[in-house]
Amino acid sequence: MIPDELSRLYLIARVFLSYGLDELIPKIRPTLFLSFIRRILFWMPNRHPEKPLGERLRMALQDLGPVWIKFGQMMSTRRDLLPAHIADQLTLLQDRVAPFDGMLARKCIEQAMGGTLEDWFDGFDPQALASASIAQVHSARMKSTGQEVVLKVIRPDIRPAIQADVHLMYRLADWVPILMSGGRRLRPREVVREYEKTLLNELNLLREAANAIQLRRNFEGSSMLYVPEVYADYCRETVLVMERIYGIPVSDINALEQQGTNMKLLAERGVEVFFTQVFRDSFFHADMHPGNIFVSYQHPGDPYFIGIDYGIVGSLNKGDKRYLAENFIAFFNRDYHRVAELHVESGWVPHDTQVGDFEFAIRTVCEPIFEKPLAEISFGNVLLNLFSTASRFNMEVQPQLMLLQKTLLYIEGLGKQLYSQLNLWTTAKPFLESWLRDQVGIPAAIRTLKEKAPVWAETLPELPELFYHSLQQHKLLKQSVDKLTEEIKLQRTHQGKSRYFLTFGAILLVTSTYLLLGQVALFPGFILVAGVLLWVISWQRIPE
Repeated sequence: MIPDELSRLYLIARVFLSYGLDELIPKIRPTLFLSFIRRILFWMPNRHPEKPLGERLRMALQDLGPVWIKFGQMMSTRRDLLPAHIADQLTLLQDRVAPFDGMLARKCIEQAMGGTLEDWFDGFDPQALASASIAQVHSARMKSTGQEVVLKVIRPDIRPAIQADVHLMYRLADWVPILMSGGRRLRPREVVREYEKTLLNELNLLREAANAIQLRRNFEGSSMLYVPEVYADYCRETVLVMERIYGIPVSDINALEQQGTNMKLLAERGVEVFFTQVFRDSFFHADMHPGNIFVSYQHPGDPYFIGIDYGIVGSLNKGDKRYLAENFIAFFNRDYHRVAELHVESGWVPHDTQVGDFEFAIRTVCEPIFEKPLAEISFGNVLLNLFSTASRFNMEVQPQLMLLQKTLLYIEGLGKQLYSQLNLWTTAKPFLESWLRDQVGIPAAIRTLKEKAPVWAETLPELPELFYHSLQQHKLLKQSVDKLTEEIKLQRTHQGKSRYFLTFGAILLVTSTYLLLGQVALFPGFILVAGVLLWVISWQRIPE
């Protein structure tokens, strides 16, 4: 390791030990030496022994800075790898960090856009509106229209920090299988690689701009969600220019109540926004924590959400959506056999899984949930229990479902905060049943016909020619098959004759040898020559 890596590793070790995270290292023979070293470092005691392990891990990641906070946020979605009490704490990680200098932000924006800010904007405010681990936001006005906008700019020092810490994470990941029994099951290098990919995506603000444009198009004219306009012509890889919005942070319950917001309707619309994104659009905002959601000041009796920060999005294919909707409905109808069948049919668990055993496992884990009133059942925990049970039956990790689970937990927590009596199932069930009905029968056939009609219309004139070529290909294929069949028959005939010559030649050779050894002079020379000739002929006739 180079000196910088060693100093960083020392800092990480100091933070982890001061929070007592050496508890995570199993006490097995390969780790006894580490336990001995830990006792020597008496000047690094656990300074928070009264706090549970999950909370101490969260606090340590916050102390280590933005890269590790993001890593913790990503790991909070991997409940297939982490115990629930740790994953729950990691979901609480917030990446609010101190802003960097506003004049440096201005310089970064001008460098990315290739000119001075005054060429495009007026009233740039060097005081940051908000600051996070990857980027920060400043206000300004469009010079051409006077429209209020925000300029989101990537931190200038973040990429080298990410590369250094990710490189160190790879080194640490290589030790996990050695230090932990079952460490290979955690696939540490794969986890780090996934995290690296997520970070690199967030560093590209052109990707976020594209996500925002897509979501805005999906909810054009909606009374549930407003997505600010993105000014794509001004966006760069490290700069995003977006319409400035004004709203109440969704976590500010007092402010919402003071302006007379219809909290029940707002909570129900949050649920509807989520299921609309997932099942109608197959494109959902996967980072819907309270810091990214606002409520409009307008029409408090008919409120709507305003969403920002579209760096992380998720999507589901048609098969995943159908199986997921059927899973939810079957689960809440307590049809555990159907739930087990759906997991096998979808390929989420191996096809050789015993459906009866899987059904019993699901029933054992999930039946106690229904002892509670329906309004008290956590939809997110239902999904969590379902995936946790399936993981025992070698369920393959489905990244898109993990993002969905995290988002659903956010939405449900938000809904309960806005309106404690929210019955998420009552809100979601009609939507799911309607969507499933729409996927089968005559409406689905008509929709498919409309979708495919332009393609069919384009290819229709070519059908006669395609049909003719198909017949020609069929004819050529039949001729090739007939020719091959004849060759096989001919080879078999030759092989039969060759075996006959071979057998008869062998008999003659044996007979002539017997006669010679018996000193019989009658025809032994002739018989011997004939046998050799038949033997040679038979070998020449056998095809290779």
